[in-house]
Amino acid sequence: MKISKLRLGAIILGGGQGQRLSPLTSYRAKPAVHIAGKYRLIDVPISNCINSGINLIHVLTQFNTTSLHRHISRTYKFDIYSGGDIEILAAQQTAKNKDWFQGTADAVRSYWDRFEQMNATHYIILAGDHLYKMDYSEFFQHHLDTGADVSVGVHPMPSSTAPELGVLKANSKDEITRFVEKPQDPLLIDELSEVIDGETVVLASMGIYIFNKEVLTKLLKIQGDDFGKNIIPHAIETLKTSAFRFQGYWEDIGTIRTFFEANISLTEENPHFTFYDEDSPIYTRQRFLPGSEIRGAKVNHSIISEGCKIGNATLENSIIGIRSIIGDGVMLNRTYFMGADYYDDHNSKSIIPIGVGENSILSNVIADKNVRIGKNVKLTNKDGLNEYESDTITIKDGIIIIPKNMTIPDNFEI
Repeated sequence: MKISKLRLGAIILGGGQGQRLSPLTSYRAKPAVHIAGKYRLIDVPISNCINSGINLIHVLTQFNTTSLHRHISRTYKFDIYSGGDIEILAAQQTAKNKDWFQGTADAVRSYWDRFEQMNATHYIILAGDHLYKMDYSEFFQHHLDTGADVSVGVHPMPSSTAPELGVLKANSKDEITRFVEKPQDPLLIDELSEVIDGETVVLASMGIYIFNKEVLTKLLKIQGDDFGKNIIPHAIETLKTSAFRFQGYWEDIGTIRTFFEANISLTEENPHFTFYDEDSPIYTRQRFLPGSEIRGAKVNHSIISEGCKIGNATLENSIIGIRSIIGDGVMLNRTYFMGADYYDDHNSKSIIPIGVGENSILSNVIADKNVRIGKNVKLTNKDGLNEYESDTITIKDGIIIIPKNMTIPDNFEI
């Protein structure tokens, strides 16, 4: 059953600074970060909305918004007969509010005059930087069946991860009885834990909420600027709140490590998350690029996007983004090479062209868009550094990151 477009409106929160994903967020908003070679994180919640029958969508933005706005405006267009609309709402100064968004709830509060006029009786609040597929109509039906004022999407997570999560406790009727933000005390974590299929887990808030319209109107008037820290705990104490237990794959792309592993895991034979699903596709911008050319390369468990030119290289557990140029003798292992926004001009005077030069070796690397890697380069973190930063290279969690537009000279090693 699909959700009536007149009943549930979607509000996607895309304004976070994403400092833990730096330097990938130095030039773009966190939801605009590229995943799987050709998509952006924002494509996930928008596609989930479309696949769930929701076509009344608003995206709230704040930091480094240019590429995010451009991507959304070029990708998502509803025709005049569908009655749908996707609108970008950026942080702005008004007569009532002269500050930027102070938190997730404050972002919604800042535009409440507009949201209140939406032809919707309920709102689903979504994060713009999570990787998962959910039919929101099932979530909405659960909300209606339980008679809840507020519903929270929850996902079982290992108890060891509790200190980094908002953790809830729910009874057999899915009524939320307790909420603790990032519990640190082991005894408290034990109290919040439960055993599911033989594993000790906690119910983690996914940062996905459904509110009745009149309830959200009242909740936004209380003090506090964040849904997870302020609004939801208050709602649990004063209103009927329900937990929707989501059993599918879900990953909060919050750090370089989670971003890297979520992408590389896509190259597995049976990944937890897949883009190969005709019933619930992930949409993105159509670029009309030619098919990729592969000349003698050995490719194993890797994803190659369109518009690439790959020579006699070896690719292992790697993702190759659009317009990537990979030279002969190159070896890529567990590497996410994001590709390029354009092809080099044949008359370019650049000494090192966009792409990876001959006989270079990359292992456990994230190479952002438009990087130029010379010949005989070795990016393998040979000294096993966990953290490092220079003008050209960053290492986080042992993963080498080459920032956007960076040039790595011939014979460089790290």
